[in-house]
Amino acid sequence: MAHSLPYILSLLFVGIAIIVLLTTKFKIPAFFALLAACLVVGLGIGLPPGDVVGVIKDGFGNIMKSLALIIVLGTTLGLLLEYTGSTTVMASALLDLLGKRYASWAMGITGFIVGLPIFCDSGFIVLSGLNKSMAKRTGIPLATMSVSLATGLYAVHCLIPPHPGSSAAAAALDVDFGRLILIGSLTAIPAMIVGNLWANYAGRKAADQVTEEYEIGKKAGPSLLKSCLPVFVPILLIAMRSFLNTGHHADSGWQTVFIALGDPVIALLIGVLLAINCKKGWSMAELSHILRDSAEKAGGILVIIGMGGAFGAVLTATKIGDHLSQSVALGSMGLFFPFLLTSVLKTAQGSSTVAIITASSLVLPLLPALGLTTANDKLLCALAMGAGSMMISHANDAYFWVIDKFAGLELKTMLRVYSVATILMGLTTFGVVYVLSKIV
Repeated sequence: MAHSLPYILSLLFVGIAIIVLLTTKFKIPAFFALLAACLVVGLGIGLPPGDVVGVIKDGFGNIMKSLALIIVLGTTLGLLLEYTGSTTVMASALLDLLGKRYASWAMGITGFIVGLPIFCDSGFIVLSGLNKSMAKRTGIPLATMSVSLATGLYAVHCLIPPHPGSSAAAAALDVDFGRLILIGSLTAIPAMIVGNLWANYAGRKAADQVTEEYEIGKKAGPSLLKSCLPVFVPILLIAMRSFLNTGHHADSGWQTVFIALGDPVIALLIGVLLAINCKKGWSMAELSHILRDSAEKAGGILVIIGMGGAFGAVLTATKIGDHLSQSVALGSMGLFFPFLLTSVLKTAQGSSTVAIITASSLVLPLLPALGLTTANDKLLCALAMGAGSMMISHANDAYFWVIDKFAGLELKTMLRVYSVATILMGLTTFGVVYVLSKIV
């Protein structure tokens, strides 16, 4: 049964409204909100109930095939780095290198590096004690130090795999993971710098003071080299695979080996093994506990990502892309459309991950109409959605409250320093993406 474009768009808005309303007002988990949206949209276009369920299963299964192992191993790597103290070792080394005068920059860079394999909320919690201690020792306002750390973590969380949002976008749009990590890392640097500059400017006016002394942990940790290897070896292997796959090279034995090692799953598994090596004297009970926690945490992320893929499959079944390409001049919007769409979703419901997953589902059938058909176009589209997922982080974002709770900042300070920083980061990142679209 054929439906008009206004009818399909009304269904789309109803589906998005269901997601936003259930997750924000009624605090329903995103998995069930997305499932409800799938059922409403699928039944709304006239699919029989059995067919709707079939489309949901196919969409869920396809995204799991692409991302399940990557998310589980990425989560495991992050928890191991936290548990072994590797994150604190890297942070202390940067602070020693840059000195007290540039402590806020050291915290921003620490967040950037630690955030490569670790989720932003976990990274902030792990480093919050070190952050408060450095604020006390240097006299730099706590708001400046905290937002510098938070924005460093946030920049990579929104743009780079194996974080779930960017990973889901890469899988949905068929973007090469290695290229997304490379270009995404370079794109995240200006975002981190802008966030840090604003933190230094706006944080000076904050009234919040450090009221408790925090000391850097004295317990023995791994060496700096051991701490860094689990982060950088997987990135280098994935980048090398991307280079070898896109270049014109003879199919030699060593290249075949590096292409295999650079598979994101294999590379992350190597990172996990290197992270385990950061601690001596593991007991089986101790290691088993960490691995079990990793799998459980990853499971909660995966069900959301899987249902996001299912929502995308249902939207594809509506043939909304064909209707819009015939009725609306989307080609003139280009990369601005995925950026704007993700920004609206992020601001409305709070989660960067849900915003990117939902936006990628909506954008996928529209790529031809938007004129985004090449591999470079899809890569830049994923980055544009990452930029949109940065803004605006405010009171409906769980990460906002993690920063507030562990830094002890006032709400007005959070809104004026951190929330404004996320707006500047998103706009800066999209500006970088737009420039890249003109030169690549």
